[in-house]
Amino acid sequence: MKKVIVIGCPGAGKSTFSRALSERTGLPLYHLDMIYHRPDRTHIGREEFDCRLAEIMSGEKWLIDGNYQRTIETRLNACDTVFLLDFPLEVCLAGAHERIGKDRPDIPWKEDRLDPDFERFIRDFSAECLPVIYELLEKYPQKNIYIFKSREQAERCLLTI
Repeated sequence: MKKVIVIGCPGAGKSTFSRALSERTGLPLYHLDMIYHRPDRTHIGREEFDCRLAEIMSGEKWLIDGNYQRTIETRLNACDTVFLLDFPLEVCLAGAHERIGKDRPDIPWKEDRLDPDFERFIRDFSAECLPVIYELLEKYPQKNIYIFKSREQAERCLLTI
């Protein structure tokens, strides 16, 4: 396990899982939200994002946390291991609400509320994004793919690494 991606719905705990995995494996951790977003809540352009992502993926070892659907296949092609956090909607919504008002190392600001558009994205994720993710995963059977349906499954896996 040298090149790893962690994907799934916002609020599932990708960043928390990624930090724990990085601690256990020593892999350098990159949060896509920290690359894409600026502290003033604007974001970098697509070309700059793609260049930064390509630079990270040119390394020998990395752990990339974040969904960013447009670039999943690029990351799938380059990685050796995938962790998909496919948790129920209620878990993801609760996770998104729990982080409001907290400092986080994976995003450059402190959320003060759950943005309605972001909440809608979370609610629609299972129907709109997961089918595409599963279709992509089927194209890469040679990868080590771990799919977790609960936080408990993810935590048990971490204990074995």
